Amino acid sequence: MSDSYFGELMVIGMRGCEKFIDQVDFYLKEWRRHGDDEATFVMTADCPRFGTGEGKGIIHSSMRGRDVYIICDCFNHGVTYEMYGQEVPMSPDDHYADLKRTIAAMAGKAKRITLIMPMLYEGRQHKRSARESLDCAIMLQELASMGVSNIITFDAHDPRVSNAIPLTGFDSIRPTYQMLKALVRAVPDISLSGDDIMIISPDEGAMSRTMYYATVLGLDLGMFYKRRDYTRVVNGKNPIVAHEYLGKDLNGKDAIIIDDMISSGESIIDVARQIKEKGAKRIFFFVAFGLFTAGFDLFDKAYQEGLFTKCFTTNLVYHPDGLLEKEWYTEVNMCKYVAIIIDTLNKDESISTLLNPVKKIHTILDEHSKKMDTQLKINPDAE
Repeated sequence: MSDSYFGELMVIGMRGCEKFIDQVDFYLKEWRRHGDDEATFVMTADCPRFGTGEGKGIIHSSMRGRDVYIICDCFNHGVTYEMYGQEVPMSPDDHYADLKRTIAAMAGKAKRITLIMPMLYEGRQHKRSARESLDCAIMLQELASMGVSNIITFDAHDPRVSNAIPLTGFDSIRPTYQMLKALVRAVPDISLSGDDIMIISPDEGAMSRTMYYATVLGLDLGMFYKRRDYTRVVNGKNPIVAHEYLGKDLNGKDAIIIDDMISSGESIIDVARQIKEKGAKRIFFFVAFGLFTAGFDLFDKAYQEGLFTKCFTTNLVYHPDGLLEKEWYTEVNMCKYVAIIIDTLNKDESISTLLNPVKKIHTILDEHSKKMDTQLKINPDAE
């Protein structure tokens, strides 16, 4: 091993991350081992279950001196285990428990442990509104106490939760570059001029991520805020009464609605409906995590009604069966980006440029603008 590496690289994928890990491993091998198909940076770790549902973590290789990267999707309900003779889908709690078991099985022998948890476990429970548990903060403190030295997540619901672990590395990465790259590929006639498109925040909580898009792209920003009924609690939250819009005229413009997650989808579809009523032309969703907890029916119906044109989500979390076949859906593949992060950190180099890809975004914009200009010269009537 070269002295330029922090330690011997080892990647562990928790249950449900197998396909993602295989692609990450492919890039690492391509960069480091030049086509040796037998070589791999992935190490097997198991969490078998007893008949009662109790589990244990097992590591099949020595961890001494290794620079370990664990990838964990706590929201993959497509994997199951057997408990009392029944097949039980793994909940976020089950995934998190297995993650702790795997770290515990290393027995403190790894040189460094970096956790890549794309969507933070309990990330929506980031602040206390009443007599409530602060689950995300407790999770971060537990992992830090177990020896995790760095936690990497994507588009955290509220990145300020990192205040719970001020002496531990914490990075929340936004997939801005990858989203825009996917957009110009999937919709080649899209105009990213301020006269033709606007960025929309679906609520006040999404303002920071939408402000970044609007600033980098030089576009106007519109915002919705949620009026909630605080006298009732439905499915653990106060139901939304209405979405109110604040911003410039949308008539005749395309719009990009940006959020961190799609749960049932009711909220983002309601925002899209109101934008359509205000005269928006095409509507695109940029969402880091597509959970689709209520299935696809709502989106199928909204697409048929013309409420939106494309929905972009990353492959950082589990995709329900059938999603990739939807005409309205485009996947944003993050495997290569995660592999670059792992490769860079293993060399003990800075990832600052990876966290702020403004130059790469402007390169995409310039290339797309040139293509649009070329198309107009070939077909002047296209405008």
